[in-house]
Amino acid sequence: MTEVTKPGVKPVRPQFSSGPCAKPPGYSPEKLATEVLGRSHRSKLGKTRLAYCIDLMRELLNLPETHRIGIVPGSDTGAFEMAMWTMLGARPVTTLAWESFGEGWVTDAVKQLKLDPTIVRADYGQLPDLTQVDFASDVLFTWNGTTSGVRVPNADWIPADREGLTFADATSAVFAYDIDWSKIDVATFSWQKVLGGEGGHGVLILGPRAVERLESYTPAWPLPKVFRLIAKGKLAEGVFKGETINTPSMLAVEDAIFALEWGKSIGGAAGLIKRSDANAAALDKIVEERDWLGHLAADPASRSRTSVCLTVEGADEAFIKKMASLLEAEHAAYDIAGYRDAPAGLRIWCGATVDTTDVIALGPWLDWAYAETKATLATAA
Repeated sequence: MTEVTKPGVKPVRPQFSSGPCAKPPGYSPEKLATEVLGRSHRSKLGKTRLAYCIDLMRELLNLPETHRIGIVPGSDTGAFEMAMWTMLGARPVTTLAWESFGEGWVTDAVKQLKLDPTIVRADYGQLPDLTQVDFASDVLFTWNGTTSGVRVPNADWIPADREGLTFADATSAVFAYDIDWSKIDVATFSWQKVLGGEGGHGVLILGPRAVERLESYTPAWPLPKVFRLIAKGKLAEGVFKGETINTPSMLAVEDAIFALEWGKSIGGAAGLIKRSDANAAALDKIVEERDWLGHLAADPASRSRTSVCLTVEGADEAFIKKMASLLEAEHAAYDIAGYRDAPAGLRIWCGATVDTTDVIALGPWLDWAYAETKATLATAA
């Protein structure tokens, strides 16, 4: 094949990982407020900073006062399993799965909670038939499948008069899409995705119907301490005011506050969504201009604008590994190999903390790495 010259311009920030994701532009640890470090999270200062972080999240998400926000342990996984363990079992359950994390919630429901859920599946790159969903049941789904690059297009498929609760694993979606919160009873995410924050902490959002479930239903199984949201029959309101169940990293909290304040400075949710959209559009253009690249998610209406998963013509796992390692060695792109359980391909994060100019600069480097990998493997054969 035609030799491709190594490009002369690299992405300034080659962090395209889908989690933890690129830090906000202009970030440095020295810019974080540090007066709370070494202080108790139960101190007046500690509780004030935790409450401020929650207030910023509410402001940026335009979250109604009817919904509560809590900072919980275990990243998005911890938050979603907390919701499952405390609220499921009151009525039938439907689980949607079109990628590995959705399949994880299926495993939890079937093997751990023994719930015998209705399972609605689709292959990687596809979205299940959402008309199959019975909203007389509790419904579990991922808003944006991080490992497949497939998302629900909106919340129009969720009825306002549903009987069951909706549980949205929204970790790669919050701050990147306009979410109709009236359709979501439980949502979870982590700071490490669209905000570019640190891992280890999850965020749990509860609507009023979820609170009603918590206060009226007691699960049949034991609950570990870090899952307990009820005290004396009522919601533990302190959890949603910054009084965390376990000890949080105040450094991670300050890191999240920095990202949230940056998000506020660029126009809040609308500004964050605009940046993600621009990044995804720039990557779309790169794909359209190359016959060897494609989108794993064929339908643009359900294609992720954050964790964009790409197919590479003729590539297997070894090809992708080689291609990604070449780019990393050149400091042109880090961590862009697809998820281990997904079809062989690339996964490029286009969330708000990535700069569009870096996405554009990535295109020629993909050409170079693809050509180099083909030549290397051909020679080895």
